Amino acid sequence: MAELTRRYVVMTMASEAPFDPVDPEGVFVLKPWKDPAALRALETYRENCYPDLARDLDVWIAAISAAPAMRGDVGRRNEPYVRTTPAASARAGSVRVRQAKRSTSSRPKSSRPKAARTRRATPGKKKRAR
Repeated sequence: MAELTRRYVVMTMASEAPFDPVDPEGVFVLKPWKDPAALRALETYRENCYPDLARDLDVWIAAISAAPAMRGDVGRRNEPYVRTTPAASARAGSVRVRQAKRSTSSRPKSSRPKAARTRRATPGKKKRAR
């Protein structure tokens, strides 16, 4: 779990200042052991991060899921509102596979529809460089 060892130290603020949503160095701490919404956020993060970190997060998420549920105050309040989809775990695996394939590709994918990408230039005209 080498990728999870890159950590930040989060401390209680000395002042009672409110959370600043425009501070790029600000942190928002999620506790996936105590809050099912935080666990869902961690799963979503895993689906959208680089493969080495995703593998480490898989191990962590499995450990949390296998343990008995322990809820904090916010976790108890969030529990009735957490949405789960039946295909969430299947989708997580396929997203990681697609991302791994995408990260090995050296050519960026076109944003044009497939039909537009496969049209051939009319004879006598040169294709423009992209």
